[in-house]
Amino acid sequence: MTEELDLVVRGRRVVADDAELPRSVGVAGGRIATVAPHDADLPAARTVELADDEVLLPGLVDSHVHVNDPGRAEWEGFDTATLAAAAGGVTTIVDMPLNSLPPTVDVAALEVKRAAAAGRVHVDVGFWGGAVPGNSGELPGLHEAGVFGFKCFLLHSGVDEFPPLGDAELAEVAGVVRELDALLIVHAEDAGTIGCAPAPSGPDYAGFLRSRPAEAEHRAIARVLELARRTGARVHVLHLASAGALAEIAAARRDGLPVTVETCPHYLSFAAEEVPAGATQFKCCPPIREAAHREGLWRGLADGLIDCVVTDHSPCTVELKRFDTGDFGAAWGGIAGLQLGLPAVWTQARQRGFGLVDVARWMARGPAEQTGMRRKGRIAPGCDADFCVFAPDEAFVVDVTTLRHRNPVSAYHGRPLAGVVRSTWLRGREVDGERPRGELLRRGEC
Repeated sequence: MTEELDLVVRGRRVVADDAELPRSVGVAGGRIATVAPHDADLPAARTVELADDEVLLPGLVDSHVHVNDPGRAEWEGFDTATLAAAAGGVTTIVDMPLNSLPPTVDVAALEVKRAAAAGRVHVDVGFWGGAVPGNSGELPGLHEAGVFGFKCFLLHSGVDEFPPLGDAELAEVAGVVRELDALLIVHAEDAGTIGCAPAPSGPDYAGFLRSRPAEAEHRAIARVLELARRTGARVHVLHLASAGALAEIAAARRDGLPVTVETCPHYLSFAAEEVPAGATQFKCCPPIREAAHREGLWRGLADGLIDCVVTDHSPCTVELKRFDTGDFGAAWGGIAGLQLGLPAVWTQARQRGFGLVDVARWMARGPAEQTGMRRKGRIAPGCDADFCVFAPDEAFVVDVTTLRHRNPVSAYHGRPLAGVVRSTWLRGREVDGERPRGELLRRGEC
């Protein structure tokens, strides 16, 4: 290249083009201009040489984050959520439409949320819209305003202001989604199955697990797949916890149905048999299931049936976790994992023979493709210069008091993990945590 670049990052281990090789990455105007051999002559205003123990990864994309702002900012907030993201190598998040007030179910609510986020985000932030009873007429406007798709529930969401869709409403929403060529993302648990299960109460995790049986996921996912078959709508299964659903998902893929699937680091890391009594920091919905499900999910990733791994970061205050009683029935369900997703997944992945190329595919490229972000999730010319500098062989023990999310609650507290994020770069500039430089994203423009 004859023109001087703004930045060159040289590393002996760079994950690009589905390979990990020595490379030099040239940046101009916030985008990747070239990916060249390690010793290429690339004049630049600044050159960064990675240490021998560091790997350059694409900045991660986490498409499942509950920021809870505005309205429940004491649970999280755009400033703390994006600082936690950057500390975990995540350069782009997509915020869920519920737990904030108002929920993002019309354009006016979307603008309220964008106003709350403006000038406060340290990484890039996009937004999902919500599909609730009676708002199908609002979906085209939200789509035009740049949301990345629409989330719905098939059972109570946990907050009354975001109710679930019934059969007729789900079919109506799917029709609108199909006409818009949008994406419908679904919390897939069956209300009837859970309604017939014993209610959770007390500190026994096995009792909580019985209250959300795997069959609830299987029935709901079957319903979602039939919806895709009937309407042609593109659908995405959120936070898969039961490996028992993978066979039906595989059959749907063979039939050509437009379905994608995600799972989460906590389902890949923990097992129900290991959750202590009263340890409500492990409560989430669907629940962490037995070790056999965890191993089945890893096989689903290996087989390509699961497209991406995202955190479902769902924080709350310490009080809402009910550590005073350890009551799984009363505690808020959600795991705060935004900062720890990468080391949590890497810790487990390396034990099973996977490499960082796999992890980058699941946690960067996969979520970017799911959301239609053409310039995110890859180290390739034309993409945004979003990077994670990762030391895969450095280990640490999680201390919840050092995490950047707002409330000191973490299922990973005290757990040894492999892999440390040394720095995070957004559009060719290191995220310093001082001046927010993130942008608010719109579908089709990133």
